[in-house]
Amino acid sequence: MHSTSVLGWGRGLFRATLIGTALQLAMVVLGHIEPKIAALFAMLGMFLSLVAGFLFGLWSGGLGKGGAAAGGLVAGAVCALVGIFESFYLGDVPGWVIAFGTASSAVTGAIGGFLGRLTHR
Repeated sequence: MHSTSVLGWGRGLFRATLIGTALQLAMVVLGHIEPKIAALFAMLGMFLSLVAGFLFGLWSGGLGKGGAAAGGLVAGAVCALVGIFESFYLGDVPGWVIAFGTASSAVTGAIGGFLGRLTHR
């Protein structure tokens, strides 16, 4: 792998994670205000991790499908972890959600990374 493709991979991971984190944080703030959104935290949070993973897959440069899935896993897990910590801090979710929510979002992020790589030309 050339240094430029490694740099592109890292940049894509950073961007996808940053976007996913911003979306997760916005969801948590809105859910803290609106209980109907809070009731959908699990589903929406995993969807947002899927989106972060998908974006990474699109931006994954020369990585194959497995590498895109791995990067999507990281992007999905990190953005979910930050959002879940915020939600826990606000008192909206119990502590066990930190581990379970991060793990499930990591899986959906990996799926998103794989799908994003499939659509990348």
